[in-house]
Amino acid sequence: MPAVDVAGEFETIRRLFAPLAHPEWGRGLMDDVAVVPSRAGYDLVLTKDAIIEGVHFLPDDPLDGVARKLMRVNLSDLAAKGAEPFGYLLACHWSERCGWPERMLFCEGLRVDQKAFGVALLGGDTVVTPGPASFSMTMLGWSPRGRTVGRAGARPGDLVFVTGAIGDGWLGLEAVQGKLSLDPERIAALSDHYRTPTPRIEFAGPVRDMATASIDISDGLIADLGHLAEAGRVRLEIDLETMPLSAAGQAWFDGRVDEQAALESLATGGDDYEIALTVGPRDEAAIRREAERRHLRLTRIGRVTAGQGVVARFGGQPVTFDKPGFTHR
Repeated sequence: MPAVDVAGEFETIRRLFAPLAHPEWGRGLMDDVAVVPSRAGYDLVLTKDAIIEGVHFLPDDPLDGVARKLMRVNLSDLAAKGAEPFGYLLACHWSERCGWPERMLFCEGLRVDQKAFGVALLGGDTVVTPGPASFSMTMLGWSPRGRTVGRAGARPGDLVFVTGAIGDGWLGLEAVQGKLSLDPERIAALSDHYRTPTPRIEFAGPVRDMATASIDISDGLIADLGHLAEAGRVRLEIDLETMPLSAAGQAWFDGRVDEQAALESLATGGDDYEIALTVGPRDEAAIRREAERRHLRLTRIGRVTAGQGVVARFGGQPVTFDKPGFTHR
């Protein structure tokens, strides 16, 4: 249904987005640019993600949650690089359903997470599209010069860890689509994870200090570990039985007859936004302590060896995946 009571572009910017702008660098959103001063001893780290109605969020999802998911998937990339976020650029492609109340709701979601994560709007653009709504964010952060963690860097002998739980993103999509038979509190937990994942910003420091390589898990654990293996020209050997599950994920898994197929679904579904990282064995105790200090679950799921690709095992036997993760055509 077409939206009603739609304000013009400049009124939308003035009334909704200007209050979110950085008080100095955003220039009140009254200019065509933002001006960000350099920070001595630091590199500027940038990442960009987009989300599209019908692909990354459902057509009837409230737009405050959509805004929060957009911000969080971008923050997740910075966390995996060991960077400290400070601001973002935003592009909104409003669909016909995005009237003034929907736009207000979207900006309220931004406001909530700006406060939670200490970032501010620097600028951007808004347009109207006859197609589905979509939103794009460029997140900016700082990392001490020369210390941004990349995908390359894993070495034979390193250990492979993941934060949090794996599979809740895929299960969350199943939950919001009404495909799961679980207790209501489990359904709610999985749905919340899908709609508003938690970026591991609090773990950026330990990642920066101790990880040899890292990546956020957006396309699926196996697919994203494959990126680390390819970039580092190494092999990552993973034990699927050690893959951490949430309480809701475990409840779903316990009801499966084919355990291997269930673990494959969880390991390839994507949308988890946890961090996968490799760490030298001498740093294992230290990085576990840092996770414990932050009350963050950290699980060792494998090791790095000479070779190439990802080898996942279940019951000691290699597992072959038809599709290691989500890909856009």
